[in-house]
Amino acid sequence: NSKAVLAQGKIDGKDITWGDTHHPAISETQGKYDGQFLFINDKANPRLAVIDLRDFETKQIVVNPIFKSEHGGAFVTPNSEYVIEAAQYAAPLENKKFFPLEEFNERYRGGVTYWKFDRKEGRIDPKQSFSLELPPYSQDLSDAGKGPSDGWSFTNSFCSERYVGGIEKGRPPYEVGCSAKDTDYLHVINWKKAAELVAAGKAKKINGHNVLMMETAVKEGILFLVPEPKSPHGVDVTPDGKFMIVSGKLDTHVSVYSFEKIQAAIKAGKFESKDSYGIPVIGMKDALQTQVQLGLGPLHTQYDSKPCLAYTSLYVDSQVAKWNYCEGKVVDKISVHYNIGHLMTMEGDSADPKGRYLVALNKLSIDRFTPVGPLHPQNHQLIDISNDKMQLLYDMPLPLGEPHYVVAIEASKLKPGVRYKVGTDSRTDKPHPGAVRAGEEKIVKKGNKVEVFGTLIRSHITPETIEADVGDEVTIHLTNLERAQDETHGFTVSTYNTHASVEPGKTVTVKFKADKEGVYPYYCTE
Repeated sequence: NSKAVLAQGKIDGKDITWGDTHHPAISETQGKYDGQFLFINDKANPRLAVIDLRDFETKQIVVNPIFKSEHGGAFVTPNSEYVIEAAQYAAPLENKKFFPLEEFNERYRGGVTYWKFDRKEGRIDPKQSFSLELPPYSQDLSDAGKGPSDGWSFTNSFCSERYVGGIEKGRPPYEVGCSAKDTDYLHVINWKKAAELVAAGKAKKINGHNVLMMETAVKEGILFLVPEPKSPHGVDVTPDGKFMIVSGKLDTHVSVYSFEKIQAAIKAGKFESKDSYGIPVIGMKDALQTQVQLGLGPLHTQYDSKPCLAYTSLYVDSQVAKWNYCEGKVVDKISVHYNIGHLMTMEGDSADPKGRYLVALNKLSIDRFTPVGPLHPQNHQLIDISNDKMQLLYDMPLPLGEPHYVVAIEASKLKPGVRYKVGTDSRTDKPHPGAVRAGEEKIVKKGNKVEVFGTLIRSHITPETIEADVGDEVTIHLTNLERAQDETHGFTVSTYNTHASVEPGKTVTVKFKADKEGVYPYYCTE
């Protein structure tokens, strides 16, 4: 079952068995977490996964049809109409096309994809999804507007210099070339109008996918740029949807942009220039509400349940800054351990943040835990933000890769089941064709195919013996007949590199080729 879902994520026919997940998003209703679904991206292989929070299983993986990499996903619109995924490193949008870097400005493109989510089916609908072509500015993270800014989305960029590197040829390093200008561009996009344009047939098909081209977007007045402090990582819409906060990692300030001011500039046609691709550029001063100096390396912002309070990570300073974006002043700072990247407050990117706690996702732990070799765990620190002064509560070692964004939701909003209806295929949420009841177990052999219809119940597997000839293709369907909570069974066949987790009521399928003579025990692993 899980292999079938993983197969959805194949790229050009190749199995992709790992992913670099970065930015999860919980489904929303009216901008508030509803606890129904979780979406998460794969940066290394531009893909998106849908996880159903009724059983916390991955139901779908979709491959981006035009991107070669991404960083900015997943982000949901206020009613989860779309899941937003932005490209990172620019490339030709057409599959299997190569152009030399000398043609970078003309042939390479970025973009942002709006994946249409069918909540009733619990799946993304690729046919109703679309992308917007963007310049090769190395797009980064995104956020969807809410309240007054609903219908709009915002996407960062970090290399509007369009620098392509070449240190091996004596040119400056890539990071230096991408930091030559003082500003990059915030992309401001009217996604609701974009969806209407696609429905009206104004998109171009690229790799079978609807792409709204820049020229059309500019002509229709749905795409604008605003300068932002260079190399930002994140644009975070305030809970009321009135402001967007951007942190340039190479700037000591956070910049608070006003949606009202941006709209006023658009309505008045007040643009300071156009970029190289003809996109109108709104003056930074015309879009800014205020700037607040926080410290070195500001990166990511989340919000409190109390009005106007925000929290921003400071990577270089290894601190979290608590500040008031209405009054433009710092309220408190706390040191963390060490070199914080992202942070998270409880439901802090929604229209209804819960406050109380913050988690600092630190990239280094150094001396905080007992060493277990050169590879150190990451350090997630829990911080109490319920009072005026922040207080460190707990260090949690995490033995995985570099931490990125995470989400937390009020437990009462989650309604997971503890059992399936007997015979359910959990990946499709439909009856499994291989399910049987007690007493119906059987083995069917046709030619070189052996199909087993079996059951599991404490702690017994029926049938107890399966015979096959060398070369047979063996398919084993197993149904867990348990109704009691937490009576999960596992199944494996010795040396055949296969394993299944079978929760109460669930039916799974295990397949392998009996390619060597011998005796191979199978047993329940849980």
